[in-house]
Amino acid sequence: MSVRGPGPIALAMTGASGAQYGLRLLQCLLTAGRNVQLVISKPAQLVIGTETDEKLPGRPQEIERHLAEAHRTRPGQLRVFGPEEWTAPLASGSNPPEAMAVCPCSMATVAGIAQGSSRNLIERAADVVLKERRTLILVPRETPLSIIHLENLTRLARAGALVLPANPGFYHRPQSLAEVVDFVVARVLDHLGVEQSLIKRWGEEAAEG
Repeated sequence: MSVRGPGPIALAMTGASGAQYGLRLLQCLLTAGRNVQLVISKPAQLVIGTETDEKLPGRPQEIERHLAEAHRTRPGQLRVFGPEEWTAPLASGSNPPEAMAVCPCSMATVAGIAQGSSRNLIERAADVVLKERRTLILVPRETPLSIIHLENLTRLARAGALVLPANPGFYHRPQSLAEVVDFVVARVLDHLGVEQSLIKRWGEEAAEG
């Protein structure tokens, strides 16, 4: 009987503002040696081009080659799937990822997952992760929140998802935008069970002193 190592982590990026969070999370997961299954929606590609200097090619295979070269991944470590790629392994409960993060997560995606509509691979993969009792982390970036948003998020929390809004803390006195982004990404990594040293934990500085 063979012993399986840690499974892949699925990462979905949607059209919400906050592309920096998703790109940094991808970098950290790959640097940690984790296998990543990445899905980027069409709106997310537009937001990435607007909010960052990253210019992604159009097709999933081209995105995979581009990001694999940029992050110097090992063969097969990064897989990129299109939002309509229904043959992707993460679309089936027989081959679910170990965990999934939707970062950033739009309110449209929140609504789709909450209703179980599975209109695209992101929603279907999230549905699979929930029904298979795996970890699903949603990183919404929206303000203010309407009662519709709140009810959808509450429904997902009750279904087992972890709602982790992109609300950075400032007690570590960030000196750059990158440090603000790292605060949120560090919390996502913590809940994915991936070791990180992006920020000092509360009380560490006092202990060191």
